[in-house]
Amino acid sequence: MDVNQEFRPGEVVYMIIRNPHAQDVAHVQQAAIVENPERPGELALFAHENYFPLSEEFALYKSEEEAEQAYKEAFGTLDEGDYYG
Repeated sequence: MDVNQEFRPGEVVYMIIRNPHAQDVAHVQQAAIVENPERPGELALFAHENYFPLSEEFALYKSEEEAEQAYKEAFGTLDEGDYYG
């Protein structure tokens, strides 16, 4: 899958991102698909005031609901008692 062909600049996506300072903390984050300022012709994710090269390392979702569902499947919810950490 070529992620550069799957998305277009200006598109809003959602991803599950871990806190780099506390690996047991993750949340759904909105990000934008943009032209990569360091590599013309390639796309990047813009989130947290940073550019990230668009790659298959990121699980991206077209809607917040899809991302929230994936988050629940991966991490559970506090209501279910699946919280770990």
